[in-house]
Amino acid sequence: MASALEKGWLYLINNFTDFQLASIGSFVIHESVFFLSGLPFIVMERLGYQQKYKIQGKVNSVAAQEKCVMKLLLYHICVNLPLMIGSYPVFKYMGFTSQLPLPSWNVVCFQILSYFILEDFIFYWGHRILHTKWLYKHVHSVHHEYATPFGLTSEYAHPAEILFLGFATIFGPAITGPHLLTLWLWMSLRVIETVEAHCGYDFPWSLSRYLPIYGGADFHDYHHRLLYTKSGNYSSTFTYMDWIFGTDKGYRKLKALKAAEHQYDYVEEKVPKTD
Repeated sequence: MASALEKGWLYLINNFTDFQLASIGSFVIHESVFFLSGLPFIVMERLGYQQKYKIQGKVNSVAAQEKCVMKLLLYHICVNLPLMIGSYPVFKYMGFTSQLPLPSWNVVCFQILSYFILEDFIFYWGHRILHTKWLYKHVHSVHHEYATPFGLTSEYAHPAEILFLGFATIFGPAITGPHLLTLWLWMSLRVIETVEAHCGYDFPWSLSRYLPIYGGADFHDYHHRLLYTKSGNYSSTFTYMDWIFGTDKGYRKLKALKAAEHQYDYVEEKVPKTD
């Protein structure tokens, strides 16, 4: 008996073409995941909810948040959607399919993990190049307009940067021609990861607290707070590239100092004062 996922998938492929699913379908999936995962952080910031976990004390104005949302809608329709439509022939040529049977979960997980690793490598160098003087001034400074990031600022960037760094995200799938299910899952996980990295909150349940190689919000928030020439922390998901090339030294030093201060305060509270 076919699973619910297979039945739903059968409906999709019987009613829509590969092109429609890969372009328009991917756009709908992207927008849904992006805004559903990012909008709650705007609400939290406005209401002061979970303020104790907020990394920075500053709160973005309503006008700044509205500006971000409006420009995102423009960029997504005018840049992301054409990119998804234009990349379809490449994916198709490399073996992309949406047909049944669905790939095994072992294949899906292996491909997505491979995409994360490959994306990290390409993104690191692309991001680091964007922090050179001319490119930062004319391109990447748009993304850094928000020194106090919130979830939706993850994709707030100059159109040239969207294309430049977007290459890192689509490169893995483009050269492997995955099943559409894998592509949608990869896209959704990458969107959720980058929204979390820009959310501005360091929660006790954040993945970075349990997986040291994972960057997360605290790691990337440091990148937004510093001047472009001294920021470091250029990685996207995992931090191994920054560790290898020493571009996270400032962040690691700050973390060590904070840990030492916390330990000192803890000991001071425990030791009774004597006259």
